[in-house]
Amino acid sequence: MGRSVVRAGAARCPGCSLPPRWCICAAVAPVDTPLGVNVFIHRHEHVKPSSTGRLVARVVSGATGRIYQRQSRFFPAAGFPPEALAADRELWILHPDGGPWPVAEAGAGPPAGRQVMLLDGTWRQAGEMLRTVENLGRCVRLPGSTARPSRFWLRDQAAPTHLSTAEALVAVLAAVGDAAAADLLRLHFELHVFATLLSRGRRESAERYLGESPLLARIPAVVDRLV
Repeated sequence: MGRSVVRAGAARCPGCSLPPRWCICAAVAPVDTPLGVNVFIHRHEHVKPSSTGRLVARVVSGATGRIYQRQSRFFPAAGFPPEALAADRELWILHPDGGPWPVAEAGAGPPAGRQVMLLDGTWRQAGEMLRTVENLGRCVRLPGSTARPSRFWLRDQAAPTHLSTAEALVAVLAAVGDAAAADLLRLHFELHVFATLLSRGRRESAERYLGESPLLARIPAVVDRLV
């Protein structure tokens, strides 16, 4: 594995959190979807440049992001304020321990009258966050058909089918029939992983990742600039 080419304390883009040399903020158009998107990010996750919850909050138009903080002697508690949710939309809270995916309700196309909440953190952190918001909506899990190996090569996953937050939203968008938004968000996600691998000096891994990615076919000029 190559050593990171980014020194500690080096400047990073305030948008994508990558060093300016690998900034990807303007590389792909924003994701527009009628589905309301809310991202609840654990405070430990929020400071990680690799966070895909932050990616979702940045690239999905109208997405709402809030940071979770457990109360301690040093920090006041910070949860997801109910007033930040759309009062006229049903809320689905995504978690592996949720109820079955509401297939019959979701089959009519992009649900403009619904919103989804993504819990961004480790599995343990997501469980902790769920307990603070489960009374705000309906907890559901992804349909089983979305169980495919994760493409989030930036971290070791406990299981190949454990998806990152952005990949989970891609699956949600596909499940509700918004294929265009799902496709565009996947492109954002793949670019995020590819550019981060390069910024870490993992060129060989980045090249292998590119071999199974739509990036080279879809945005070759961006790939050339990053490489």
